[in-house]
Amino acid sequence: MTRLIAAAALCSTFAFAPGCCHTGKKHDGDAMHGQKEKITHAICILSATDGNAVTGWVKFEQTAQGTRVTAEVAGLTPGLHGFHVHHLGDISAPDGTATAGHYNPHGVDHGLPGEGEGHGHMEVGGHVGDLGNLDANAQGRATYDVTYKDLKLHFILGRSIIVHRDEDDGGQPTGNAGPRIAQGVIGIDAAE
Repeated sequence: MTRLIAAAALCSTFAFAPGCCHTGKKHDGDAMHGQKEKITHAICILSATDGNAVTGWVKFEQTAQGTRVTAEVAGLTPGLHGFHVHHLGDISAPDGTATAGHYNPHGVDHGLPGEGEGHGHMEVGGHVGDLGNLDANAQGRATYDVTYKDLKLHFILGRSIIVHRDEDDGGQPTGNAGPRIAQGVIGIDAAE
């Protein structure tokens, strides 16, 4: 009986605590949700997964033409390396697997980015997270600068970027890009 009374007292405390009841005003979470769509810049700092030496960054800028994705990555082997937006922002696994699979809210097949309107404006591949490949030079450095007309910044905040060891060849289900060699969380960045 004592436990029942204590539980009832605890419940009533939460029911009448300031900020717990509905007052008709927006809650902080609601205000943040509204702010999310006004965010125009994000950044992902890449860290190497176990046994790798990849470092770099990926930046996102929401523009009237779409989301501009720029990147500078070092420590790669020369050639192509798949990189994608992955579903979760959990980088706790040493091999990058806690980020789960590619961000694919529509449940469609994997694909490589396709030609869009030209002038650097493209459509993402099949998954919203399919960004194609980084092309590393002989020194293992890659740069990237593409604007995706159908990528919305507020949908990828808090998710992650994964860089893969091998080329994304467009094959199913995820491009045959091999192990994950770098990972990072996409977070809010100050406007430049």
